[in-house]
Amino acid sequence: MKILKFREKEKKRQTSGLPPSRRKKPKKRIKPLSRWHPRLRQATDWAVIAVSVLLCLFLLPNRFPGMELLGIAPNWLLIWVVAWSVKRSALQGAFAGVILGLLQDAMTSPQPTHAVSLGVVGFLVGLFQKQRFIQEDFISIALIVFAMAILSDTIFALQLIGAGTASSDVIWAYYKKVTLASAILSSLWAPVVYYPLNRWWQQLKLAEQSS
Repeated sequence: MKILKFREKEKKRQTSGLPPSRRKKPKKRIKPLSRWHPRLRQATDWAVIAVSVLLCLFLLPNRFPGMELLGIAPNWLLIWVVAWSVKRSALQGAFAGVILGLLQDAMTSPQPTHAVSLGVVGFLVGLFQKQRFIQEDFISIALIVFAMAILSDTIFALQLIGAGTASSDVIWAYYKKVTLASAILSSLWAPVVYYPLNRWWQQLKLAEQSS
């Protein structure tokens, strides 16, 4: 015990003799989210939403190793809409789906539009969540994304048939090839988008309740 006390005193003496520039400065800790100003929390939330949407838009046309199957990539915007709508009402989910669908149309073609399919997806997920039919675990989210990817591609295929851009046989043949691959990949990659967003929104909700 005497040896330990002697070492502690010696360490304090050596530290006090160091110049201020060499002394260890205490680390600055980030304030808990509940102590943030409400406007700062709101601005940070909008920044998280904007950055995550832009990242999904960036990933959408790109093909990275391990992220494609038969030349098909995950539907990142659909995953984002599902992650958003699980925490929101049906109208909020539909609104987010329409906005992201229009953004996707700006990158591809406005006819047929992706706003219809993503809007329906957001509405249905928000409606099911309101009725408490959805469990917020990774397996449930993956199954929801799988089902909604099939629904979204079906709506898109029906729009193509209605527009008369090609024969229904050609469209349905392509639809069968693309839809399953897109649904599988989207469900497998869903946690990559869902987990960080869900984690942030949970912490934000707790902070608003405690403040």
